[in-house]
Amino acid sequence: MIEQEINKLKENIVGYASFAAKMIEESIAGLLEKDESLLQKVITESETKANNLEIEIDEECVQAIAKYEPKAKNLRTVLMIMQINNDLERIGDEAVNVAESALFLIKRPAVKKLIDIPRMADISIGMLKDSITAFINSNASLAREICVRDNLVDDLRDQVARELITYMISDASTIERALHLMRIARSLERVADLSTNFCEDVVFMAEGKIIKHHHDEE
Repeated sequence: MIEQEINKLKENIVGYASFAAKMIEESIAGLLEKDESLLQKVITESETKANNLEIEIDEECVQAIAKYEPKAKNLRTVLMIMQINNDLERIGDEAVNVAESALFLIKRPAVKKLIDIPRMADISIGMLKDSITAFINSNASLAREICVRDNLVDDLRDQVARELITYMISDASTIERALHLMRIARSLERVADLSTNFCEDVVFMAEGKIIKHHHDEE
């Protein structure tokens, strides 16, 4: 039955989202704890596993469509799982970007104490986990609340950029390290953006309303 197939796909996407969130957590932990082996694990083993999961789930979605020819809501659900699957692979890529920049940074003196980047990571990871919960439960109100959190991440990214530009202007030797920190902040912002995309789709599926680019009005 297509319902059973969709439930299995949902279970798999929850597993994949948890894995992608763990990749982000480990890349940030590696940065904060200066743990080179943890960062290398994200870049090699975890990246490979994330790519394999994406391929497997994509194939399962295609097979479900071919076998059951789902209609209406069932078809929209399978297509949304395919979209989330694709975005989770991109989140895995962002985790690798963070880990690569972290590897560069942990071998060099700190530009500044890391306060805003760990906060960005906490909010972004929370958004990712909650957005999957919103999708599984078709919870439009949770989805809307997550979209609002995206503004916090954007504000923190802007704050990080402003501070780092000040450091770079006053001391040219910090430029390369500061650019890596900005790259990490940008990757975390992308995680929040992709989580927001999931939530916009959840609201559309649950209520038939398009809320893209209207978060501030919610």
